[in-house]
Amino acid sequence: MAQIIAEVSRTFNEFLLLPNRTRAGCSPATVELRTPLVRHMVGERPAVELDVPFTSAIMQAVGTPELAIALARNGGLSFLHHNRSIEDQVAAVGRVKSAEAVGGAETLRVGAGVNTHDYRERVPALAAAGVDALCFDSSDGYSDWQAEALAWVKKHYPEIPAGGGNVVDGEAFTFLAEAGADFVKVGVGGGSICITRDQKGIGRGQASAVLDVAAARDAFRERTGAYVPVCSDGGLVHDYHVALALAMGADFVMMGRYFARFDQAAGAKLPAGDGFVKEYWGEGSNRARNWQRYGQGGQGLLFEEGVDGYVPYAGDLGEGLALTIAKLRTTMVSCGSVTLAEFHASARLTLVSDQSFQESHANVTLRSTPAPVV
Repeated sequence: MAQIIAEVSRTFNEFLLLPNRTRAGCSPATVELRTPLVRHMVGERPAVELDVPFTSAIMQAVGTPELAIALARNGGLSFLHHNRSIEDQVAAVGRVKSAEAVGGAETLRVGAGVNTHDYRERVPALAAAGVDALCFDSSDGYSDWQAEALAWVKKHYPEIPAGGGNVVDGEAFTFLAEAGADFVKVGVGGGSICITRDQKGIGRGQASAVLDVAAARDAFRERTGAYVPVCSDGGLVHDYHVALALAMGADFVMMGRYFARFDQAAGAKLPAGDGFVKEYWGEGSNRARNWQRYGQGGQGLLFEEGVDGYVPYAGDLGEGLALTIAKLRTTMVSCGSVTLAEFHASARLTLVSDQSFQESHANVTLRSTPAPVV
């Protein structure tokens, strides 16, 4: 008979952080958000680090060169999507690497999504273009095909970090880590544009998935001496969900809807009501025609695992990300942490009842405009 996992599948909405003691010297200005992107031995510095723990999703609606440039300048990293010709993806990487690369300045970092179909042709071209990291993009990364592809990249291009995923449990994490993954992406069915759970009945609440995978990451570190970073991908509806994902053990997050709202994303900006929206569509939607992931020859899917819609327009990436980072810093201070490693080790979480969740929100009639200053 089928195996039943007794633990309830939980989301970020079901948790809150408890404050820890904030010691003297622990302030938003002293919080260090640098985090490893890639595998490294304990005690050694990773070859690639992020200044802030944010990456953008491998999506047509998100990953433009303009967004990759803006995110890199703000300390994060974009993975440019691969649902296009090798030449087009290589050209996009080149546009990012050439920005601000005048007068001996360092080039900006950029990643690229790859698939398990044409990686033998795509990866050499991306390597020649100077890509800084690769990530295998799959709605289900717990497969022999991905393990084989990771092993091939590590054999032929050991200097280029390659991540794997997506997975939702520790067993799958260990499988990809042993196959050579330099980081592992967590999340199936939790994205704002994803309907995999509705269509296929497959997935796991993102909080449960991150907690399980982070525990397996720590066990793998103890057993091998190698630290393989974990990326939380999906289920991040509010800014505070980022803090929860990091507290639960993620080293960095990957977001689609969040970045799709900004000027630099691919979707058209359209008027709506009193403001504007941006177009946003999933890689599992018919609009994406993602033959590389779903093998439908670009002629439409037998059924969709993503939808096509809109997200509220949010202006410039730099301004929006700065606000999210400010919130993250103050949350960490309230939890007594000035580094992400401390946050992992000392964060305390509590489950939230329905009544507690309601108590968390404002319970007054809000004015449409601020009250005048008297």
